[in-house]
Amino acid sequence: MDVRTFEGSLDGRGLRVAVVAGRFNERATRLLVEGALDGLRRCGVEEAHVAWVPGAFEIPLVAARLARSGRYHAVVCVAAVVRGETPHFEYVAAQSAAGIARAALDSGVPVLFGVVTADDSQQAAERAGGKAGNRGRDAALAAVEMATLLRQLPGQPPAPEGS
Repeated sequence: MDVRTFEGSLDGRGLRVAVVAGRFNERATRLLVEGALDGLRRCGVEEAHVAWVPGAFEIPLVAARLARSGRYHAVVCVAAVVRGETPHFEYVAAQSAAGIARAALDSGVPVLFGVVTADDSQQAAERAGGKAGNRGRDAALAAVEMATLLRQLPGQPPAPEGS
């Protein structure tokens, strides 16, 4: 039996990555962006662009546009959605997640979910660089791994411009 294994790597040399950041709950989101950019830098990604949107709900539209642009190997989406006293939290978090997944599936480009959902601001801060790690960095590493994996798979879409 002939078995072939496909596996991505954290070698981001030659990759161009976009980061889409939701400004609402900006203190936590800035930490997520810093974590994402640090993760990309450590993987050798030489070019990254950051697009700021008002909040998590607006991320999917911009992520989809960037993913379809043909300029990026991956898109990392970061924001902090903090539970309030109304069901607004559930709607925003669910629609953000669904839209980010749809952007990836529709474009064929890895679009990673680095959106922190938290019960309060302290929990959001812990997941944006505190004792619980940095979900922005985690999403960036996953973006590099997915982009390098897709390069190996048959039937991949054309490489972004300038690759």
